[in-house]
Amino acid sequence: MQWSTLGYPGFAGDAGQTASRTRQAFPAWGVAILLGLTGCAGAQAPTAAERQAGEAASVVLAAPAAGAAAPARAPEPAPPAVQASPPVSVPPAARQAVLDAYDAVQKRRWSDLDRLAPLAAADPVLGLYPRYWALRNQLQNRARPVPDDEVRQFLADSAGTYLNERIRSDWILASARAGNYAQALQVPAVADPFSSVRCALLLSRHQTGKHARSAEVLDVFQPNADCWDLLDQAAADHVLSRKELNGLLRDILETGKQGHADRMAGVVFDDTAVVQYAALMKNPRKWLESRGQPRAAVDFELAAIALSRLARSDDRAEAARYIQERWAGWMPKADLQWVWGQFGLVAALNVDPEAARWYRQSGFVPMTDYNHAWEVRAELRAAPIDWGRVATAIRKMSARQADEPVWRYWYGRSLAAQGNTEAARQYYESIVGDQGFYGLLAAEELGRTPALPAQPGPLDPAWVAQARANPGLQRAVALFDLGWRREAVPEWNFALRGMSDAQLRGAAEFAREEHIYDRVVNTSQLTQDVADFSQRFIAPFEGQVAAKARLIDLDPAWVYGLIRQESRFITDARSRVGASGLMQLMPATARHVARKIGMKDFKPSQVNDFDTNTILGTHYLNMVLQDLNGSELLATAGYNAGPGRPKRWRAQLLAPVEGAIFAETIPFTETRLYVKNVLSNAVYYAMMFSGQPDSLKTRLGTVSPLSGTRTARP
Repeated sequence: MQWSTLGYPGFAGDAGQTASRTRQAFPAWGVAILLGLTGCAGAQAPTAAERQAGEAASVVLAAPAAGAAAPARAPEPAPPAVQASPPVSVPPAARQAVLDAYDAVQKRRWSDLDRLAPLAAADPVLGLYPRYWALRNQLQNRARPVPDDEVRQFLADSAGTYLNERIRSDWILASARAGNYAQALQVPAVADPFSSVRCALLLSRHQTGKHARSAEVLDVFQPNADCWDLLDQAAADHVLSRKELNGLLRDILETGKQGHADRMAGVVFDDTAVVQYAALMKNPRKWLESRGQPRAAVDFELAAIALSRLARSDDRAEAARYIQERWAGWMPKADLQWVWGQFGLVAALNVDPEAARWYRQSGFVPMTDYNHAWEVRAELRAAPIDWGRVATAIRKMSARQADEPVWRYWYGRSLAAQGNTEAARQYYESIVGDQGFYGLLAAEELGRTPALPAQPGPLDPAWVAQARANPGLQRAVALFDLGWRREAVPEWNFALRGMSDAQLRGAAEFAREEHIYDRVVNTSQLTQDVADFSQRFIAPFEGQVAAKARLIDLDPAWVYGLIRQESRFITDARSRVGASGLMQLMPATARHVARKIGMKDFKPSQVNDFDTNTILGTHYLNMVLQDLNGSELLATAGYNAGPGRPKRWRAQLLAPVEGAIFAETIPFTETRLYVKNVLSNAVYYAMMFSGQPDSLKTRLGTVSPLSGTRTARP
């Protein structure tokens, strides 16, 4: 039931699944659910572990002033006057050349593009694509000279398009890789460049005499080829201190990506130390047993890494005793505290009740945002919860991280638990406008009856007409029609840049007309001053999904909330792991459910069929629900991660916990976000379907410890 984003790096954004477009004549949602509210929906995204936090727990969380007035909304611009224009005429031969060029790219027949690009040029909608593919291939080939003149001509011929922006990124990368740093800096600026481009530009600036600062390198670095080039040069030129390099290595080791860590070790250590690093990574205990007291700085760093790797031992408690008895007297306090922080993290990710104990030995040592978050989660799973320690763990975070709704909510909860109800109320008030998981919970903590504010005023049809006439959106729709989702999504997103709220709502309605439902949702979520829930929480398919849910006594709002998260209503969506259709069924799961419900004529090729997918998906969801004692929270987690996993996580509890704590401490980032999104979606759909209040806390319930983790579900 999992799926990944695809598309061009830095531009795909929410590209979603590889899927062809399905044109089904399902009309817009009815008037009864035309309700909305301000803000954007969805759970908090995780903060990337990119840099270490500050030296001490000096963060002061600022609560908002009581009764602070909301900012005034800007007046909506007048509807545009849009001239009706005849449909664009596409010569069939030119469109066929585009199709043939696409096939050539898939089969890596690059020479065909030189013949097809001139023929495709007569296609007024997609004619630039074959020429772009040919140029991109040349730019990515380091063995060929960079075709600067051809790129300049393409830029002149493609002004204002997504491909113009995309080729500029490719040109910057190719120029920097070729050592033509001056040319890389002369390329017209790219809006919101992805990390490779940012690294290439910083390297180019550094190499042309405007030296990079360590903070700039640390800010842009991500483990990709172009950023490694930057880091190699920065290390050679001593831009980064030894402490900063060691910190980068520690952060990468924390991610568990061995290849990246090994590459970083080659930057940090000399050849002799790299040999020692390889040995300790292979068997840290054996390596440590062979060492004496560290003397040099590099020996201390290698020892700290080796000690941190013991957290992955089968017996962490025994490994900890070994550290205390053999190494604690030799290691600097800060290094030892970092090691205990790693013990805490590994334990927390394994839902080990001892995680909080390890974290409490880490003091105020700098940690990644990722690790700080898990320290709070470990304290939340402790029994009993020490709310003072929860608050302290949040205060260790950077101000930026602590200001996220998730941590403002839990800080408010910690204040309330310690008797400071007025301060807690102010924290809840500060996030109640957030339409995600924690905004809903904050509203309930304030005692407010869950409700939907009024729908924004009717959208003037002129805004939809303007969207229909937008060349970028037209190009995206043509790509969706061809099933080229990887190309279509970034085209669509690029065309939205700079749009007002009214224009975005118009574009979302255009997507609804074209039955591109994921674009309806994602486009509408970009509005700033209004929130149109008839778009953000679209419920297509004329009640057919709800009817199938009711047949087996499933809550339609929950099913719609799950589909919104799984596939965004793309009927033939396919994930990177092979899950398919609206409800993202894995092949083995589909076969299992078909057998269970007696669907004797089921064939794997039918899994994207609307009726087949929704029948199998709703039945599977119901099976998981029954297997997990009727808990929507556990069943949602089980639908995403497999029904055995929430049983194992539940079995590790020391005492009953509220559902919000269980959801926040799910160790898989994807599943944790998935659960929070699905259940908050379900609350909004329930209120929209019924017109009655719905409680997220009630849906979450309480989760109690349970022994036994066996399940027959795939």
